[in-house]
Amino acid sequence: MITIISSLAQEESRSISENVTWGQRKRFADGKVSLPYKRFLGYEKGVDGLPKIIEKEAVVVRMIYKLFLEGKTPSGIAKHLTTNKILTPAGKEVWQQSTVISILQNERYKGDAILQKSFTVDFLTKKKKINEGEIPQYYVANSHPAIINPEMFDLVQHEIKKRKNAKGYKTSGSCFSGKIVCGECGSFYGSKIWHSTSKYRRVIWQCNSKFKNDEKCSTPPLYEETLKQAFIDAFSSLLENRDEILQGYEVIIQVLADTSKLDKEGAKLQNECKVGAEQIRKCVEENAYTALNQAEYEERYNSLAERYENIKKGLEGINEKRLE
Repeated sequence: MITIISSLAQEESRSISENVTWGQRKRFADGKVSLPYKRFLGYEKGVDGLPKIIEKEAVVVRMIYKLFLEGKTPSGIAKHLTTNKILTPAGKEVWQQSTVISILQNERYKGDAILQKSFTVDFLTKKKKINEGEIPQYYVANSHPAIINPEMFDLVQHEIKKRKNAKGYKTSGSCFSGKIVCGECGSFYGSKIWHSTSKYRRVIWQCNSKFKNDEKCSTPPLYEETLKQAFIDAFSSLLENRDEILQGYEVIIQVLADTSKLDKEGAKLQNECKVGAEQIRKCVEENAYTALNQAEYEERYNSLAERYENIKKGLEGINEKRLE
């Protein structure tokens, strides 16, 4: 009896889970966006059921993006927010680096939403898994009011990628942090203190990876006073020749930011993508309604799928170049 009752209860649980899952996926397919408001900084549920901006919290989100683009690391931003007694999305006093990174990478702050990023694998254990193509994902553009403009959001994503490839990137309160690069290994220079407990105490800057590489970098340390003087000399030189430097400024910007060639290539690949997707659809449809040799069908399908993936990768590469 216990076994039978347990089976019925489990079946009921499965049925409820399937109904809830169907409802959620239907909402995703319809492009309806919801947020975990209690743990999401900057938004509350509006009267129409859509996210509404809380301006007081939105100021904090904008500050995080601004500090990151000014050169601060996520851990540095977390420390800054904790010191200034700004509460986390969960209402805690201490900020974690992971929370800052999550805010910097969440597309919902630019007014868009990727739906079904994860899904429940087992209705009994409630175990969740990141969606890696097992079920459909939906991208809804302009689904709700944006706190961060799309250009700033894209700049932050580009900066995150750039820093991942940079060696020894650290920031501090100094204006030179993250600005001086070792000419030998490409790592950043960081500040160190020599003779910290004596009257000869001095702040120097040296390669952060100097003693981490197989061979020690031969680039020399720099006294902070020397660095400051070098900066003043360089800045003064710019001021003296500013008319000459600014003369062709607009033309230079137009040339550097001209993406017309890339736009043309992107549009061509976008069309090829649509054609490729349509060919795959027709191939699958033909196999569903006609008796085909399955070995030949599989070979044809794999060829079309491979071509489609290559076109997609090419399109992603062009979008990266456009952003740069």
